[in-house]
Amino acid sequence: MIDIPRELAASQEKFNGEAGRAFIAGLPEQTARFLDHWDLRPDGTPMHGVCALVVPVVRTTDGTPAVLKLQILDEESEGEPVALRAWNGDGAVRLLDLDEPTGTMLLERLDETRMLSHLPDPHQAVVTIAELLAHLTSFPAPPGMRRLGDIAQGMLDRTPWALGRIPDPEARRVVADCAAAVREVIDEPGDRLLHWDLHDENVLAGTRAPWLAIDPKPLAGDPGFELWPALDNRYDPDDILWRFDAMTDILALDRPRAHAWTLARLLQNALWDIEDGRPADDGQLEIARRLRGHGR
Repeated sequence: MIDIPRELAASQEKFNGEAGRAFIAGLPEQTARFLDHWDLRPDGTPMHGVCALVVPVVRTTDGTPAVLKLQILDEESEGEPVALRAWNGDGAVRLLDLDEPTGTMLLERLDETRMLSHLPDPHQAVVTIAELLAHLTSFPAPPGMRRLGDIAQGMLDRTPWALGRIPDPEARRVVADCAAAVREVIDEPGDRLLHWDLHDENVLAGTRAPWLAIDPKPLAGDPGFELWPALDNRYDPDDILWRFDAMTDILALDRPRAHAWTLARLLQNALWDIEDGRPADDGQLEIARRLRGHGR
């Protein structure tokens, strides 16, 4: 029997409603089915994020340690195995097997006790993320991947509605400036394979490489859209410009374009906050304030 973490059940309830409740109810049976299907035995305490259950396992046929990842198949999760196959273990966790109808994956096991977030030096963590991104975004996006241009246009379409719900004029001006930056670059959204969520808890130590990326939410787009998580990790407003400059240097990005696509990411976060009935997060707005006029 697999114990389902209460936090996972709560997040599925919050974000997926009835579909989330059905997913949680079926997890024990689904886990047992794939343990049998892929000749696996459990080998540790199940882990979870917001959306997925991750069960440490060993493949009984050859003793290979792995993890079984079970999640709802949706717009985000359906692209994950496509991206992992494209990277083929080169800078990212290796996909060992996939059940396409459910999106259930058997993945290489990394060391979950050694996250990049554990590094004492946040500057070294930023450099590590930038080096990984420089490699991962060198791959062209596979056909059929969600496209940054479509996502950016959707953000611009929702911006007038959101601006009307920001009472503070200065905050409203910051969000409007982010939208203006998106309009400058939307006609060239890029075609690279993006991870989209490479924060320092999505980088784990491996045995075949010092650090490997996990849990992509992949897009086809401009690598400048990848910078925000490393700007926000262990948030320090006085460190924002150093991080931005270091990452754009390592990724060899056009700095004005990277500036605009980073503001696009901050617009996206602000829209999510407002759509959830919250004010735009001031820490996010402060990143935008610090970046305005920098990198142009």
